[in-house]
Amino acid sequence: MKNLYLTGVAGSGKTAIALGLALKLKKEGYKVTYFKPVGNRAKFNSGEDNDAFLMREVLRINSEITQIVPFAVGTSYLSGAKNQEPVLEKIKGAYQDLAKDADLVIIDGAAFPHAGAAYGLDVINLAGLLNAAVLNIIKLESDLCVDQAIFLNNYFVLKGLKVAGHIFNNVPRQLLFKTEGIFKPLLEQKGCETLGIIPICSEIASPTVSEYYEALGGELLTGEDNLDLLVEEVIVGAMTMDSALKYMRRSANKAVVMGGDRADMALAALETSTSALILTGGLYPDVKVISFAAEKGVPVILVHCDTYTAIEIISEVSRRIRPGDSKGIAITVENVEKYCNWQRLVNLLEG
Repeated sequence: MKNLYLTGVAGSGKTAIALGLALKLKKEGYKVTYFKPVGNRAKFNSGEDNDAFLMREVLRINSEITQIVPFAVGTSYLSGAKNQEPVLEKIKGAYQDLAKDADLVIIDGAAFPHAGAAYGLDVINLAGLLNAAVLNIIKLESDLCVDQAIFLNNYFVLKGLKVAGHIFNNVPRQLLFKTEGIFKPLLEQKGCETLGIIPICSEIASPTVSEYYEALGGELLTGEDNLDLLVEEVIVGAMTMDSALKYMRRSANKAVVMGGDRADMALAALETSTSALILTGGLYPDVKVISFAAEKGVPVILVHCDTYTAIEIISEVSRRIRPGDSKGIAITVENVEKYCNWQRLVNLLEG
């Protein structure tokens, strides 16, 4: 049995890669299962971890979510934890039950590599405990992300872990040549193998209006049939009208956040490529805004918090692939086949 531990920061797309790898290797004849020892309480929905629910349904894992995700951490998780020993034993037991008939266990890391370190639940301790090779998923936002990858690689090696390699995921188009020509060679010079460079794909990287609506709550004034629209950019409508128009015309598939009393700004946004209007302060908009939005098929979400709070909430929203999203699921497999050296990964695990 082989174990592969995926780690990376929140929003790096670990689960999408885990799904793509699992399905690809199943196509190649391997028996693959999924385990997430440490979930994130912020992602629980009605007691079920969204990532584990997705993987259970798609991979047809005959286990309860609580077995696939035996423990969860959050910003105050230490208040409820007594000591680490029962937690580690619980994780080991759940892993053994899931892994008994598998050729490969894909282990999905927590939101951050360090999450759970107070109780020995960070990636270093758990990868060692489960005898797993580590695959680091890089969320490329700046050059400092490459520094972080090198630092983590060195730390993994220092701790005696087997490092399978690194994958750059959801790389913005403008950084693809830099990633291939500068970042990848630099990692290799430092002893870090790059196993993939996956360009950003809005279909699985950009949140939907529905996901913003779930996070924000509030009232949906119109557009209930178009909640699956993608949001590729968020703009705050707090600028002058001239500046706003220039900016909004350059931005496609955007959500515009503004006070409900800014009818002029809302109407201007609706003249451009807009996926949603998010109106803050609990201020109902002019009827012209609702009418025009309904005509254009643009969802309008009214929330009672202020604009700053709405932006804070929105910043935590990330795209979730759901079990019925056949297109998104197919893209995860395509990304692995087209952009990742999955055969090299298999050879590393078997070697």
